[in-house]
Amino acid sequence: MSDDFVTVIYFWKIKKSKVGFALLRMALDRGALRRFKGVRFAKMLGAGKGETFTPRDADITRWGALAVIESSRLTALDDSKLVKRWRQNSDAEVRYLVDPISSHGLWAKVNPFDYVKSASDGEVVAITRARIKWAQNIRFWKAVPPVTSSLLSSPGLLQTIGIGEAPIGLQGTFSLWESASAVRDFAYRGQAHQKAIADTARYKWYSEELFARFALLDERGLIK
Repeated sequence: MSDDFVTVIYFWKIKKSKVGFALLRMALDRGALRRFKGVRFAKMLGAGKGETFTPRDADITRWGALAVIESSRLTALDDSKLVKRWRQNSDAEVRYLVDPISSHGLWAKVNPFDYVKSASDGEVVAITRARIKWAQNIRFWKAVPPVTSSLLSSPGLLQTIGIGEAPIGLQGTFSLWESASAVRDFAYRGQAHQKAIADTARYKWYSEELFARFALLDERGLIK
């Protein structure tokens, strides 16, 4: 895989009066973003407050987009009608530019971050994403609170946002950390997270899952 790709993640904060706009654009922009020249993988995302990581955490004023794009086409995407339209209808925007450190698993039957090329001793972004089996939804949501509590109290966590492609069943997290070691400590030393890993193997509640870590190259904007 060529290393001439970069991953860009946008989050937008809108007024409640703009929810109709957001729902329409989520439907229309899904295909438009995938077809944008230079894009090899793209997802429009709903977003949550990052407090519970359950369906009730969804926030109709927070939306996002993720794209793996040729580096030479990034400026064109930033200046595209698609992104500008969201920007013009938003109160706030934050954009993260990241490079994969490691990526395991699948998202929509592919590993979009398999152009692994980075190492980082600086800030790190982690993305988890899972397709939850319908029969396991209730069991899964009951297991979430201890992991959430452990995550939110983890040393080195700077920010966390819930992400999803649908209200139920296609869920994930975006988190920003001070360092790669902080991510590893949460993932491999936290008792709640270790139990969740064991339960995942026991109950097989995912039909598809992905965990990826990224070096943070650039951060622009702010959403509280």
